[in-house]
Amino acid sequence: MADTLVARTGWALRSWWLVAGMWSRSLMSYRTSFYLMLLANAVVTFLDFGVLLLMFRHTDDLGGWTLPELGFLYGTSAFALAVANLLVGSIDGLGVRIRAGTLDTVLIRPAPALAQLCAERFSLRRLGRLVQAAAVLGWSLHALPVHWSAGRALMVAGLLVCGSVIFGSIYIGGATLQFWWGEAKELQNSVTYGGATLLQYPPTVFAKELVAATVFGIPLAFVNWLPALAILDKPDPLGLPEAFRYASPLAAALTVTAAGLAWRAGLRAYRGAGN
Repeated sequence: MADTLVARTGWALRSWWLVAGMWSRSLMSYRTSFYLMLLANAVVTFLDFGVLLLMFRHTDDLGGWTLPELGFLYGTSAFALAVANLLVGSIDGLGVRIRAGTLDTVLIRPAPALAQLCAERFSLRRLGRLVQAAAVLGWSLHALPVHWSAGRALMVAGLLVCGSVIFGSIYIGGATLQFWWGEAKELQNSVTYGGATLLQYPPTVFAKELVAATVFGIPLAFVNWLPALAILDKPDPLGLPEAFRYASPLAAALTVTAAGLAWRAGLRAYRGAGN
């Protein structure tokens, strides 16, 4: 059974790679347009961080967090969202295929439907957001007055991986709602893009009820808020057990499982364009 699971996962990854490669080759046929769009994406997304820079011209901290600390929150949140958007963001087009009756053409191909839909219209132009997030994160890591140990460095790496997995799972889980509710794309965007914006600010500026919802509801707090408390030695506004600060891998595993179950339930509920 384990061998079968590994083989199926390998085939799904290969299918994603082949479809993404096809779209990338198509995009790179117009290299000048690609580079201009990449630059434009990086510049436009930097405007978000520009708001924080302007804010800190009039204050030294926000909710007890300094500018480098907010840069860490911003960089990790934006990085995780950018990776998820790059790898699986195209899944939000599922509703269009369902309404147009073209999902059937995906299902009859000899490749996993989820891999095909995640790689559909794959665009390297989304790297602009990733480059900008990595630049802000690199600056914050340099500016933070933190003694960097191997443990802290490993936590940052794990935070980025787990955060990307959580956002990717939310993309897929939110898209599956379109099997039942065709206009769920905006709801999904409110959780992904809205959640990323929420995580760019410290949890101390929000009501405790909202922060608790990101821990025990949609697990956005595990993307960067809770790990950041451990990395930056910050107090927890909810007073949760310290183990929560290191539970991002568990949260990522649970969100992947939930997204997978939701996807399978959605496929079973789908009846095809001819029914």
